[in-house]
Amino acid sequence: MPGSTSGVAPTLILHGGRIHTGDATAGTVQAVAIRGHEVLEVGTDAQVLRNAGPGTQRVDLAGRTAIPGMTDGHAHLDREGLRHQLPSLAKASSVEDVLDVIADEVRRHPPGSWIVTQPLGQPPEYHPGPGGLAGGRIPNRHDLDRVSPQHPVYIRPIWGYWRNATPLVSVANSLALARAGIGPHTRSPSPDVVIEADAQGAPTGVFYEHTLVPLVEHTLMRAAPGFTAAQREAGLRHAMGQYNRVGTTAVFEGHGVASEVVQAYKAVHAAGDCSVRAVLTFSPNWQLRGQGDAAQLLSDWGAWLGGRGMGDAWLRMQGLYAELDAEPGNNRLRAANHPCTGWAGFQAGCALPQDALEVLVVEAARAGIRLAGIWPNLLPLFERANRAHPIAPLRWVWGHQSVLTREQITRIKDLGLVITTHTNRHIYKDGDRLMQRQPPGGDEIVPLRRLREEGIEVAFGSDNLPPSLFGPIWHATARQSRSGQAVGPDQAITREQALHIATRGGAYLCFDEHQRGTLAPGMLADVAVLNADPLSCQDEVLPHIHADMTVVHGRVIDLPDLPSRSP
Repeated sequence: MPGSTSGVAPTLILHGGRIHTGDATAGTVQAVAIRGHEVLEVGTDAQVLRNAGPGTQRVDLAGRTAIPGMTDGHAHLDREGLRHQLPSLAKASSVEDVLDVIADEVRRHPPGSWIVTQPLGQPPEYHPGPGGLAGGRIPNRHDLDRVSPQHPVYIRPIWGYWRNATPLVSVANSLALARAGIGPHTRSPSPDVVIEADAQGAPTGVFYEHTLVPLVEHTLMRAAPGFTAAQREAGLRHAMGQYNRVGTTAVFEGHGVASEVVQAYKAVHAAGDCSVRAVLTFSPNWQLRGQGDAAQLLSDWGAWLGGRGMGDAWLRMQGLYAELDAEPGNNRLRAANHPCTGWAGFQAGCALPQDALEVLVVEAARAGIRLAGIWPNLLPLFERANRAHPIAPLRWVWGHQSVLTREQITRIKDLGLVITTHTNRHIYKDGDRLMQRQPPGGDEIVPLRRLREEGIEVAFGSDNLPPSLFGPIWHATARQSRSGQAVGPDQAITREQALHIATRGGAYLCFDEHQRGTLAPGMLADVAVLNADPLSCQDEVLPHIHADMTVVHGRVIDLPDLPSRSP
């Protein structure tokens, strides 16, 4: 590599390491020089260090491995932070343990103020679920009243997809029920919600929800405070640190974000506190916007949602989330609690009936607006839009698909779609079940090798379960379920290929492949210095790799302590 000829010294040099640049020309090098927010040079220690100046910060990697910062293609970064904004019940193994947490909160809050806690169970999946406390008991309002007679208390339900099982359970004490106006004659807002009652017909304070997306907090318990703007902002700051800790320097929110999440991102950005680049797909509440003219609306929105979107290197709005409304009754109830979205972070009101969504996809294509979605029923609609206006240049996104046939892959290629995977669920957690339902060999389960062979762009998504992308890198290469069963082993890819998906693939997803995803001169300086080499470490080490140091936009980020829970 040639030395610097500009006469301006690097601001930061990482040397003495094993740096996988992701650049086909440079390959693996010893050192990288950074000036400002860009990579200046990569090469041997001797080549790079000769250009250091008096003000250059030098970091000796002492043989450690560094890679380009990774992009989480379906992150839900905000949820990681929100879990830390509420009192935790993770260590509670009995009703009395729960009451101890509530009693401690009572001592710290004035009478009359709300106490809202995390759900029952151990994050991130909140196992063991209902009945997991000692004796199979769930605390009821009388239990909570013992320690909180003057504070309304609400134990929130989980976001159901964390555990992928119903029912969801939440609990309110007597004062919370009174504040919410819930009594013996209160009717359930939905067939999917059960208000538990005692022998006399009085509510026990326990609610059961037979749906994976919470309803109670948006209806019956709407009086309980949702996440405040301050909690959302603090949550984002916390979550960015946790994502940096696992080598992630950028996220794409392909499930869409609602206005309250957008505002939190804007506030963190305005304060100069971002340490993760974010590309946000917008999740509108169509129910608030009347009928209108879709062509005119999307034409207007194309000015800020089209192409690479509007924003800067840290924060951009880009495209729309699209979904067919499979639960119109329940979604109307959730959307009516606008602007609060709870754990979701996206709007229930973004889901549309078939006829309305058919119009939306065509007009989005006409306006040059990217669409992103996660449900199988979207593929025919994407094809309909493409017949009217080619969508390949827009890189529409189709995520979360557990199974893809050869015929679907051909259609994906024809449309120029970008695929985001959810291997945490579809290989690791649900792999055994999917193998039972698929043809022998399981070659259609997250078929990464076939997608790559067809030239289809892929990005990994963590779905925040947990946030690390080293889990998906391991799933893609080892193809093992949680039980150890092989899941579509012929679809395994190499570690180099998996790392490419986590870095360059994620950058492509964001229209950023010419700015980041590799460590080459002129690229943005996003670097993760790791505690192990993902290309050569033992299989059992790979999913647990973390960053010892992270550089984003040329700035060394202060990393939090390792999380107490294992990945």
